[in-house]
Amino acid sequence: MKAPELGIKIGLYEHGKRNSVADLKVKVGHSTLIEGENIRTGVTVLLPPVENPYKEKLFSATFVMNGFSKPIGFVQVDELGYIETPIALTNTLSVYTVANAMVKHMIDLNPDLRSVSPVVMECNDSYLNDIKAMKVSEGNYFEALRNARLNFEEGSVGAGTGMSAFEFKGGIGSSSRVVEISGDEYTVASLVLANFGKREDLTIAGIPVGLYLKDYPGRGISGRGSISMVVVTDAPLTARQLKRLAKRAVVGLARTGGYAYHGSGDVVLAFSTAQTVPAGREPEILSSLPDNSLSGLFRATAEATEEAIINALLQAETMEGNGHVRHALPVQKVIEILRKHGMVEKA
Repeated sequence: MKAPELGIKIGLYEHGKRNSVADLKVKVGHSTLIEGENIRTGVTVLLPPVENPYKEKLFSATFVMNGFSKPIGFVQVDELGYIETPIALTNTLSVYTVANAMVKHMIDLNPDLRSVSPVVMECNDSYLNDIKAMKVSEGNYFEALRNARLNFEEGSVGAGTGMSAFEFKGGIGSSSRVVEISGDEYTVASLVLANFGKREDLTIAGIPVGLYLKDYPGRGISGRGSISMVVVTDAPLTARQLKRLAKRAVVGLARTGGYAYHGSGDVVLAFSTAQTVPAGREPEILSSLPDNSLSGLFRATAEATEEAIINALLQAETMEGNGHVRHALPVQKVIEILRKHGMVEKA
C-alpha cells in the first residue's frame, strides 16, 4: 500500500485520484527480468498522453543535482525545450540498448524521420543484479511498451527490480498533488526510480525512521546509488519554468534523507502535458502561468517526489540476487515509529 492508505500524511496538498503520474494520463509499463540467482533488472517506460510524441512534442526541461549519471537525451531537451519520445528507465549499462530500441520504435511510427533524441534514464542495480551480464534486450523495451497502462505496479518491478533505497529494497514509486491557482486546479505528479541512501538517513514524514532501523538486517554499500526522477504537470509552463519545477524535486529528495553523495546520480526530467509542439514548427506558446504564481507548483513537486520515494519503499518486496539480499522496509515497524510521534492518521 501507498503512504495515504497506511495513514502516513506527507505534505499539505491532497493527492490526485490515482496518486500517480496516471493522474496526468501518463501510462507506465514494465518489463521485469529475473533469471537464475544473479539477474534482477528490467525496463520501465512512461508514455506521454499523445499518440505520437515525435509529432506532438511536449515542453520539457532537466535538472542535474549530481552528475554521476548516464542519462541519454538530456542535451537536446535542454537546448530545444521539449521531449519527442517516451521516457525509459533501466540499469546503468543498459541505457544504450534501450535507447536503440526506442529509436526503432520512433522509426516505426515515423518512417520519414532523419533524427530523434531518445530519453533514457538509469540507476545502477549491481548490488542485486549481475549488471555486466547486460541481459536487458531491445525486446524488454517493447515488452514494457506493450504493458503500458494507467493502473501500473510500483515497487520491485521493471527498472526497479534490482534497486535499493536506504539499504532496503527500493524501486519504482509515484505520487501526485493537486494545486489551485487563481481558481483553476492543476496536478503535479512524480515518478521515481529510487536506488540511493544510507539507512540512518531515512526520514518519513519528518521523522528519522532510519535511526530506529539502523540495526535492521541487510545493510551494505550504504549511501552509494542514484535516483532518477520524472515530474509531470498539466499546468501550462514554458521549458524555463519546467526547469524551475524540476529543481524542486530535489527538495523532496532531501526531505527523505537524500544528500546527493559523490557517487550518486541525482537527475530530474520535467514535462508538461498542457500543450504540444507540432513537428517541424517553432514552439508556439499558447499560454503559460506567470512566474509569481508558481510557488504552489514548486511545493507540490517537492511533496509528490518525497512521497513517491516513500511509496517505492513501502511497495517493494524483499529480494535476493547476485549474492546479496535487500529486505523490504518493515512497514509495521515504521507505522509503530510514526505513531509514537503522532504522524499516523486513520487510514
